[in-house]
Amino acid sequence: MPGDLLLRSAGPADLDAVLAFWKAAAEGTSISDDREGVERLVARDPEALLLAEAGGDLVGTVIAGFDGWRCHLYRLAVHPDHRRRGIGSALLAAAEERFVRLGGRRGDAMVLRRNERAQHAWRAAGYAPEEQWRRWVKPLAE
Repeated sequence: MPGDLLLRSAGPADLDAVLAFWKAAAEGTSISDDREGVERLVARDPEALLLAEAGGDLVGTVIAGFDGWRCHLYRLAVHPDHRRRGIGSALLAAAEERFVRLGGRRGDAMVLRRNERAQHAWRAAGYAPEEQWRRWVKPLAE
């Protein structure tokens, strides 16, 4: 982990900064990428949203969601000015440690097909696509 990097769980006071950060550093959006959605996440599982800070600035995030059965990774993002410094690796290691502590046995990640940079990073971290699966979605709210 980079020397001045602080990893911690997000709290309610961090949510506006996280949402602004995702607009600058994350690719793609989801129906739940709003204040209400992220508030629900942090209220339900206060340790799921992990932040990386350097020099007091938010430089990375990952959501390490565990539903008691499966381990899901979302919103791994590192600020463009801070990439290739081990921040994403440190966030993934923290997420995986959380999963193991909770009894998880396998992590999975949502990765956009068009995001080649992300695919390379996930492969470098030991993840691989499972081509036999396709994600099916249905919005539950307008």
